[in-house]
Amino acid sequence: MINITHKNSTHCTAIAQAIVKVSKEETITAVKENKVPKGNVFEMSKTAGLFAAKRTSDMIPDCHPLPIEYAHITHEINGLEILIRVEIQTIYKTGVEVEAMHAASVVALTIYDMLKPIDKNISIEQIKLIEKKGGKSDFIKKEISGIKAAVIVCSDSISKGTKEDKAGKAIIEKLKSCKVDIADYIIIPDEKNIIQEKVRAYCSQQIQLVILTGGTGLSPRDITPEALDSVIEKRIPGIEEAIRTYGQERTPYSMLSRSIAGLVGNTLVLALPGSTRGAAESMEAVFPHILHIFRVMKDARHD
Repeated sequence: MINITHKNSTHCTAIAQAIVKVSKEETITAVKENKVPKGNVFEMSKTAGLFAAKRTSDMIPDCHPLPIEYAHITHEINGLEILIRVEIQTIYKTGVEVEAMHAASVVALTIYDMLKPIDKNISIEQIKLIEKKGGKSDFIKKEISGIKAAVIVCSDSISKGTKEDKAGKAIIEKLKSCKVDIADYIIIPDEKNIIQEKVRAYCSQQIQLVILTGGTGLSPRDITPEALDSVIEKRIPGIEEAIRTYGQERTPYSMLSRSIAGLVGNTLVLALPGSTRGAAESMEAVFPHILHIFRVMKDARHD
């Protein structure tokens, strides 16, 4: 199974169809008049479809078990065809396309099984996905290109050369995967005035994104949030909450992080944990979706 532990949950919807084609009008009449020997075709097949949707991961090896939070199955008769439509919804880390198609298939097979005693020439056709919404792809829009970022590593030990930087490199790797240009990458000690000076300098150069890693913990030398207090003009609590929530789902120690986010003019400033894992997970929590902020700000300037 594919690893989806790094993904965020989104509202996912999928609609699938299947068509059962019978060979004679008498079969359709029996369905309409509820005279099929095995029982009510629509009610029985609907029940089977609901079971199938919830049991998809038991049948398809690479499907993840997920909560089915809404399922709606309809039948429509059109001549000698019975059109089946299945809508499935969930809030989870992966989509429900296979669940919808699996349910549509089982509804069709149930109808086939119930009608075969009275019609020997039934076919199942056009099992396919009609529509899907949600998931990561729905929120990856064409963002503004040419975004430049500066990455600042705040660490006494790394600046002295006694320790290797891995967190900053993890941040850069994620930025590059999001097609963000790296304008600069520096390592500085945990000094309030140096942090402020560097952030203000990048903002004055119209660097759109400044990311700091380190100094967000609770030791006496962890002063990155304090250094940024007088620099950031507008805090963005939602970003901070998203980072901590994502981390909290992976380690209870995330509650101790003091990651912050805010704007300095049109520059987005992020202060992330100094551990490699903390920095990487923080980036996963908000990228690439956080880049939408630059489109929002551009649209606001044009209003």
